[in-house]
Amino acid sequence: AEGQHEINFKYSDALKAADNTVTFKWVVRSIAAKHGFHATFMPKPVFGINGSGMHTNQSLFNMDGTNAFFDENGPLKLSETAYHYIAGIANNARGFTAVTNPLVNSYKRLVPGYEAPVYVAWSASNRSALIRIPASRGLSTRTEVRCPDPACNPYLALAMMLNSGLDGVRNKLEAPPPVNVDIFKMTPAEKEASGIDSLPANLKEAIDAFKENPIAKEALGEHIFRKYVEGKEKEWDAYRVAVTDWEIKTYMKNY
Repeated sequence: AEGQHEINFKYSDALKAADNTVTFKWVVRSIAAKHGFHATFMPKPVFGINGSGMHTNQSLFNMDGTNAFFDENGPLKLSETAYHYIAGIANNARGFTAVTNPLVNSYKRLVPGYEAPVYVAWSASNRSALIRIPASRGLSTRTEVRCPDPACNPYLALAMMLNSGLDGVRNKLEAPPPVNVDIFKMTPAEKEASGIDSLPANLKEAIDAFKENPIAKEALGEHIFRKYVEGKEKEWDAYRVAVTDWEIKTYMKNY
């Protein structure tokens, strides 16, 4: 999209990655303002074109420095740990979306046709899936979670994703089969037969799923969990009573 840029960060540990994200956003906005512009990290600022995501690559490392996701002899050269981690992300995805996609506007991005995930599935190459496994192996073996957007608090978002993946590792959850076809072209019956769930359709659905996710309190702590829910519920209540320009244009003349 015009004026849209993609920035790739060098890998680092989770805390440093969150620090880098916050610093980058502050620097970009400061430089833009200095030149009379406003740099936005709003997920879907313009109708009809792709929104802005914050795809997050994740790896685990053993204490000896080897990548815990890599197994030369495993399916797709992935280890059992990698498959358990994928399962944890998939199993908790609906429950962490309120954090990784925190705005009412976030869900205008997570719709079919705009290169953003809508369904909870994983694949080695399918970009319609929530979780993608990039081709690199060895020390670069990693998962890519594609739903987060740059409006999220990176500290909370990384905590939720990391704890979700580790939940799969600790409990040895079994990853569903990969989906290597375009999910957007599958029929509802095909998606149901494949066990493919969808991400929340709006912030309200996301909040409800977040409140029911036991990982949330564990990852964020009771105080932050409670305050986050309170804030997001107020945001949704303010939105649902607002009358938008779309409603005026669509209904005023006809009703």
